[in-house]
Amino acid sequence: MSKPVEITDSNFEEIINSDKPVLVDFWAEWCGPCKMIGPLVEELANEFEGKAIIGKVDVDTNPEVSAKFGIRSIPTLLVFKGGEIVDKQVGAVPKSVLSEKIEAQLA
Repeated sequence: MSKPVEITDSNFEEIINSDKPVLVDFWAEWCGPCKMIGPLVEELANEFEGKAIIGKVDVDTNPEVSAKFGIRSIPTLLVFKGGEIVDKQVGAVPKSVLSEKIEAQLA
């Protein structure tokens, strides 16, 4: 079973500059809606294994990345392609919404 990649201030650039689309979930342990979306992000990591990178950034332990992208409310999910933000979702949404955002970048 594939797990989301743990993304930190130090490995962030390397991961988002992948040749695959990258979904980054900005979350925190104390965030209720983050706990709702967490299992969905884990399922996406399995479903898109080998096709896309699914990762998580803990905003409490990685303030640089969070500040760089102006993350003010969590969960915030950003989709990157070629190192650029191509899509964004703030707040908890059904898995299908996130799945479609990734699928759109695979074409």
